[in-house]
Amino acid sequence: MSNSSIQLRFWIFLVILLALIIWQLHQMLLPFVAGMTLAYFLNPVVNQLTKRKVPRWLSTFVVLAGFILIVISIFTLILPLMRNQIAALLAALPGYIDTFRTRGIPWLEQYTSQFSPDDVSKFHEAAAQYAGKALSAIGEIVQNIVTSGVALFDIIALTIITPIVAFYLLRDWPKLTAAINSLLPRRYYKTIHGVMDNIDSALSGFIRGQALVCSTLGFLYSTGLSIIGLKYGVAIGVIAGLLSFIPYVGTGFGWISSVLLALVQFDDPLRVGMVLCVFIVGHILEAYLLAPRLIGHRVGLHPMWILFAILSGATLFGFSGVLIAVPVAAIIGVLIRFGITQYKSSSIYKDVSSKSA
Repeated sequence: MSNSSIQLRFWIFLVILLALIIWQLHQMLLPFVAGMTLAYFLNPVVNQLTKRKVPRWLSTFVVLAGFILIVISIFTLILPLMRNQIAALLAALPGYIDTFRTRGIPWLEQYTSQFSPDDVSKFHEAAAQYAGKALSAIGEIVQNIVTSGVALFDIIALTIITPIVAFYLLRDWPKLTAAINSLLPRRYYKTIHGVMDNIDSALSGFIRGQALVCSTLGFLYSTGLSIIGLKYGVAIGVIAGLLSFIPYVGTGFGWISSVLLALVQFDDPLRVGMVLCVFIVGHILEAYLLAPRLIGHRVGLHPMWILFAILSGATLFGFSGVLIAVPVAAIIGVLIRFGITQYKSSSIYKDVSSKSA
C-alpha cells in the first residue's frame, strides 16, 4: 500500500471520528461553538491591538469586555421595549383576529360565491385540517422550548462558559494556529494552507459581513415601521433583521407580519403600501448594496444551499447546528471548488490521448 493511500485513509478515519464525537456530544456543544464563533469574530481586533505592542492577554480582556458591555447595553435598551411590544401584541391578538373575521369573511363569501357548495366545503375541510396540523406543530415546539431543562441549561452555559471559552481561544490563538500548522503534512503544506486561507476568507466574509447586514436591516426595518406609525414595529423590525441571516426568512417574516398588522391597524391603503415599501427597500439594499459590499462573493454559496445547511444543522444538532451550519457549508463549498479545480487540471479530465496523437 502506497504512502498516499495510507494518508488518505488516515484523514478519512480522522474526519469520521470527529463527526462521531460531535454527534455524541452535540447537546453540550452550544456554549463552545458560541465561544469559538465569538473568538473568531473578535480575533482581528485583538490582532490590531497586539500589533500596537499591547500584551495579548490584555488585548483579549479589553476587546472581550468591551464587546460584552456593548451587548449588555444593547439588550438593556432593546429587550424591555421588545418584551413590552410582544406582550402587548399577544394581548391585542384576539381583537385583531376578530377584526380579520369582520373584514375578511364578507370578502371571502363574495369570492367563494362563484364556486359550487361542494368545492367550498372541501376547501373549508382542507383549510381546517392544515391549520390544525400547523397549530399542533407550533404548540409542540413551544412546549418543548418551555418545558425542556436543556434550554435553561443552555442559557446558563451561554452566559458563563461562552466568555471563558472565547477568552482562552483569543489569548492562545497564535499558539493554536501554530500547533495546527505544525501538524500539517509537509508534502502538502502549501496546498492545505492555501485551502485553509480560502476557507478563512469565506468564513470571515460571511460571519462579520452578515452580522453587519443583520444589524443594519434590523435598524432600518424597526425605524421605518415606527415612522409610519405601525404598532409593534420595533419588535417586528428587530426580529426580521435577526432572521435575515437565513435567506428569504427575515424578509418574508417581516413582510407578512407587518402587512397583516397594517391591514388591521390602518384604513388607509397608502400606509399599508408604505409598510410594504419598507421591506422592498430593505431587500433591494441588502441584495445590491449591503451584501455585495459587506459580504461580497467570497462565501460562494447559493442562498438555497445556505438555507438547506441551516435547516439540516437545526434538525441534526439544534441551535448548535444553526451556528455551525453556514461555516461547515462554506468549508464544504471551498473543498468542492478545490476538488473541481484539481479534477480539471488532471489527466482524467484532459484529453491526453488526443494530444499525444
